[in-house]
Amino acid sequence: MRTDYVPHAAVDVSAMLEAVGAKTVEDLFAEVPAAVRLERPLDLPAGVSEVELLAELRALAARTTPASELVSFLGAGIYDHYVPAIVDTITSRSEFQTAYTPYQPERSQGVLQSIFEFQTAICELTGMEVANASMYDAGTALAEASFLAGAQTRRAKIVVSDGVHPEYREVLATESAAYGPRPVAVGLAPGAHTDGDALRAATGDDTAAVVVQQPNFFGALEDVGEAARLAHEAGALLVVVADPVALGLLATPGEQGADIVVGEAQSFGNPMSYGGPGLGFMAVSAKLMRRLPGRVVGETRDLDGRRGFVLTLQTREQHIRREKATSNICSNHALNALAALVHLAWLGKQGLPDLAETCLRRTAYLRERLLAVPGVTAYTEGPVFREFAVRLPLPAKELVDALVPKGFLAGVPLGWVAGFMSGSDDALGDVLLLAVTEKRTKAEIDAFVDALAEAIGDG
Repeated sequence: MRTDYVPHAAVDVSAMLEAVGAKTVEDLFAEVPAAVRLERPLDLPAGVSEVELLAELRALAARTTPASELVSFLGAGIYDHYVPAIVDTITSRSEFQTAYTPYQPERSQGVLQSIFEFQTAICELTGMEVANASMYDAGTALAEASFLAGAQTRRAKIVVSDGVHPEYREVLATESAAYGPRPVAVGLAPGAHTDGDALRAATGDDTAAVVVQQPNFFGALEDVGEAARLAHEAGALLVVVADPVALGLLATPGEQGADIVVGEAQSFGNPMSYGGPGLGFMAVSAKLMRRLPGRVVGETRDLDGRRGFVLTLQTREQHIRREKATSNICSNHALNALAALVHLAWLGKQGLPDLAETCLRRTAYLRERLLAVPGVTAYTEGPVFREFAVRLPLPAKELVDALVPKGFLAGVPLGWVAGFMSGSDDALGDVLLLAVTEKRTKAEIDAFVDALAEAIGDG
């Protein structure tokens, strides 16, 4: 047995073996058939000291450059927003470190209150009446919305715009392969907006829900009100995949007729972290409350009249609902939700619109500068918020690779997205998706455009 990876001293091992009545560690595996046992030591290097291990890890880390050391224009669902120091200060408190579902409310009032306030914030952002206690991420939240719509309407089809994030649509397709309404894709019109005629043609009396994203994956602003009208005329629900930062400026989905709103709240209080963990959210109208997956924390009063918090609805829970549970694929990302809540509280009522406006103005500036570069043309047309796509005179991946040594993460090349677009032979290898957050300065944008123009000229 290799002992250099075992944290116990020989005397500890002897004491444990004596306690269980075994002579050797190998005796513990006597019931495992010899044919499936590895008759040699694991092929591992020799163990090292803590000091040596840390040095090795630092050397490995030095082989990559973190996004924080580059000027990032990455987006596509995960964004480089500033995370204020107070977020880590609050979320690092010991009472929040093991935050999971607070099944014992009398002992979990702090966690329950933070979830209740998170739900309240999501309702205020989305204009909806009820929100749950958070989801894994936006992709699984969309799948949950599809299941909810199917259960509510008893219909078998969900119409999904190609403007919805392709990875969310892939999750939806996977989750719905054996359960729930089947997704039907609707293409985009020139300019990257959902094709209204195609949406109208695809929506009928077998449609459980219509799904649009606002702003959509390519950054275009959709006509949510018209999508709501089409859905409701067909007796279907409207699902909106919403960007919560954009809701600092845009009309809420609830005001525009949405029945279900889902999205990704990573932008608030959660760093990019290689793309996860995410923080999905889900909010619905009151009539759909009892079909909402997950948990809903509610406010109450105890016997002495003191304010308190409880798990009002636990429709996911198999220990309560058993086979009638609404979902088995959602969970309570309480620590991520707390981080988002702290960030929102730090921003305050006026801070969120200010943040959104800053993103809007800096995005507009970058877009104007880029479209003035010879060979660069608009892929996303019309108003945008924080993100947009452009066509380049060379493959987008080549440009991205060329700009990394110059200190820029130029955006997301969209060649991989072509396979997710319905009824379109539109090649996207020369399309680049760029996002601009409040962290990007005018000087950084100017330097980036200059570097991009030089790379295109060299190409």
